[in-house]
Amino acid sequence: MSIAVIAGLGNPGAEHIRTRHNLGFWVVDALARESGATWRSEPRFQAEVARAEIAGRSLWLLKPLVYMNESGVAVGAFLHFHKLPDSALAAVHDDITLPLGRLKLTVRGSAGGHNGVASLLAHIGPHFVRVKLGIGGKSVPEMDLKDHVLGRLTAEEETVLTARLPEFLRGLRLLVAEGPQAAMNQLNQTTFPSTDNSNNEPSNG
Repeated sequence: MSIAVIAGLGNPGAEHIRTRHNLGFWVVDALARESGATWRSEPRFQAEVARAEIAGRSLWLLKPLVYMNESGVAVGAFLHFHKLPDSALAAVHDDITLPLGRLKLTVRGSAGGHNGVASLLAHIGPHFVRVKLGIGGKSVPEMDLKDHVLGRLTAEEETVLTARLPEFLRGLRLLVAEGPQAAMNQLNQTTFPSTDNSNNEPSNG
């Protein structure tokens, strides 16, 4: 089935703005701005939703207003209400295993330690598309992983991610237009810019 919902994963509240774990929110917000979509609160889904025209197709954008580890509750309620299968969903989220600014699409697989993805797996099933956005690993081995993902982006990290934002949005448009397999074939084989790799080295530790 074609993508009908793009959900950005993150944590609600002003204290979580511009943290690494909220990269999914940031990118979906940018997608909404680009498409001229307007967010509205939907308490029955515990989410903000927007209707958007992307790549010539009408679909939903979604931001759960529950904490990351309950993402599947909100997304599941939305999919159930609209009678959509898990395969109609693309979940945009941060990923510590990828270099800062790297984009990768996958279908199925484990949660990889990501609480939001684990919640989606528990509540909706395994067939959704994961749109993984690299945030890099801990800067020092001794750092608690929670402190890393919930920490605010550094100025250098923001510079890299802002530069990569057009590529993130292009990837989402490609996913909508051509489907998961074609998008994976193109995006996952793209050589990551060497300038981004050099900028990312301090974040990987």
